[in-house]
Amino acid sequence: MKALETMVPVILTIHILIAAALVVVVLMQRSEGGGLGIGGGGSGGGGAGLMTGRSAANLLTRSTGALAVGFFATSLILAILASGSNTQRSIIETPAATSQPLVPSAPTAQ
Repeated sequence: MKALETMVPVILTIHILIAAALVVVVLMQRSEGGGLGIGGGGSGGGGAGLMTGRSAANLLTRSTGALAVGFFATSLILAILASGSNTQRSIIETPAATSQPLVPSAPTAQ
């Protein structure tokens, strides 16, 4: 089980990188209102970039789909790894600790 616990930070890092890339790719796409305008073309500030028209839209659409699949897969993997641990993690589920009541010490004479 120790090997699975060491995989969680790695998968979580990959998950965060995929999420950030997904946000960037979605914001680069051209929407009905123009979006950020990075996708190139008329109203945006992208101008005549490296890729224009259909090729950029096609690449961004495919990239969004691939990143979405990766995001979904890492979400499922993280959920499965989190549910596999049998340790109690909730304060409510943890039994109360029985300890001796604290008794104040007698003052010392100086």
